[in-house]
Amino acid sequence: MISHRDSNAQRIAALDERAEALKLKRGMGIADARAMHPSIDVVEADAEADRRLLEGLADWCDRYTPLVAIDGEDGLFLDVTGCTHLFGGERAMQDEILTRFFQQGFDVRAGLASTPGAAWAAARFHGDRIVAGGEEEALLSPLPLSALRIAPETRISLESVGLRTAGAVMAAPRAPLARRFGATLLLRLDQALGRLDEAVSPRLPVAPLSVERHLAEPVVLTDDIERLVSRLAVALKSDLERRGEGARALALLLFRVDGAVSRIAVGTSRPLREPTLIRRLFHERLAALEQDIDAGFGFDLVRLSVLSVAAFDMLQGDLTGETDDDDADIALFADRIRARLGEAAVLKPVVVESHLPERAVAIVPFAEAPQRRMPPNRSGRSAPPMTIYPPERPVRLFRSPEPIEVPATEMPEGPPMNFRWRRALYRVARAEGPERIAAEWWRKLPGEEEAPTRDYYRIEDSEGRRYWLYRQGLYGASQTSPRWFMHGVFA
Repeated sequence: MISHRDSNAQRIAALDERAEALKLKRGMGIADARAMHPSIDVVEADAEADRRLLEGLADWCDRYTPLVAIDGEDGLFLDVTGCTHLFGGERAMQDEILTRFFQQGFDVRAGLASTPGAAWAAARFHGDRIVAGGEEEALLSPLPLSALRIAPETRISLESVGLRTAGAVMAAPRAPLARRFGATLLLRLDQALGRLDEAVSPRLPVAPLSVERHLAEPVVLTDDIERLVSRLAVALKSDLERRGEGARALALLLFRVDGAVSRIAVGTSRPLREPTLIRRLFHERLAALEQDIDAGFGFDLVRLSVLSVAAFDMLQGDLTGETDDDDADIALFADRIRARLGEAAVLKPVVVESHLPERAVAIVPFAEAPQRRMPPNRSGRSAPPMTIYPPERPVRLFRSPEPIEVPATEMPEGPPMNFRWRRALYRVARAEGPERIAAEWWRKLPGEEEAPTRDYYRIEDSEGRRYWLYRQGLYGASQTSPRWFMHGVFA
């Protein structure tokens, strides 16, 4: 028997068949139950563990339909529209689900109907029933009010006026019911009877493309799984080619015979549909997760799903069948590293629209970096990119500029003659500049002072070392004197 705390009292939350035979019921106080039967065993409820178990069962039910939703604390909704014929029909499918749950040690009840409300009532009040279309009213009529999935307060109010079954509510005038008990009562009734549609919101997004293989003999070895991935990827390739798309994210689902499900996802930096390349990505991912994947007694169902797609650009090959896409090998290498070590293993600098040096480049994951594309010219062919020579920047740019001391300059707006940085004095031999960079006025908030102007200089000291430093502010522009900072080194 399982207990939980309700209104500062321990009450029965769930009980097994032996406890039910002792006339114990849900909601009864634990003190009263112990007074009746001192030898009963009581276990404190663990809501988080129950939630994880229910989510695991929902994952396992993905083998029957991708539209699986969690219903409350102890139920699942499966939208099996268009899926029953794959398992031999409605009765065969329901019997298989009940049998497999029983073999896993679960005592479950199932109901199948054309509406979620009727299926919910059939499962909870009959246990194993298939309701044909048009029989919803006959199913609900003799059932208590709780079969309508209404709030306890509404149920108590209905019982107080003599309406104790769903059939009594259906026979009563609708207008007085709506005025006294609210519109939710009639909404639940119409949904159960099929007069209004009720959508089942799946807990996971539905993949646009999926292929799977049911196995007569469960597989355990990683090599066998990789071979299955290759075969499934071949089946996916034709579908992707027909749609003119490539996969950007894929997921491999491994359904274990005892109900556990392993989800393995990989991402690609470019649209992909070649089976060999897909197998390489999953080879790296399986190698990284080898210690975390427990095959148990084996996997009897393997599914490969495409989670997201993108347009696939065809490239013209030469007589040898090779293309001039030099970035393809780099992208594949980065994808394999990310599959083994994680998304943050490969980063790429990306140019940002900002003329401030510390904002001009951002480090992003390789898959999120924009791809290079050559714009087409007037003839329709891809034109070569225009050559642009950006200002010279140091090899190493400091994350935060470091203050330096400049005792003297050649002139008020000129470069320093020497400077002190990190307690060492450097004498300037040559200097180039200035390169003036003003503040980004469009980023300034109302009431905020505008950042001072920067004058950058490329400095070479007496020993040949080169630095990149700047003066913040202008002489005479404000009461405060300009400050000098070291922002990077060239060599």
